[in-house]
Amino acid sequence: MADILVIEDNLDNMLMMKRWLSSMNCNTQEALTGMAGIAAAHKNLPSIILLDINLPDIDGYEVISNLKSSADTKNIPVIAITSNAMQGDEDKAKRAGFDDYMSKPVNFSSLISKMSSLGVYVSYKS
Repeated sequence: MADILVIEDNLDNMLMMKRWLSSMNCNTQEALTGMAGIAAAHKNLPSIILLDINLPDIDGYEVISNLKSSADTKNIPVIAITSNAMQGDEDKAKRAGFDDYMSKPVNFSSLISKMSSLGVYVSYKS
């Protein structure tokens, strides 16, 4: 069972992700700010992190920089889940250290593919 940390400040988006991940047999951890996400990642060492770029305290680029520079968290795959969908945003995210990128609204079948390409497998509850 995958342990997934979702760092997202929009409560509606967070609830949607939590509901969907729960239906996929995942344990979810939630953080509404970048700093809370960093703390949760270091404490719980999730299987994967789904990280929004636009957060109220520090942005996702600062979060990814912190996570990838720490021995404890540098190998945790991180997918940017963001409304930043302009030309060049995906390249910028990958250069910053994100393992993959997805623009909102989230296409869950694409997210499953991206997660499995990073070694995190999920399946519907039976």
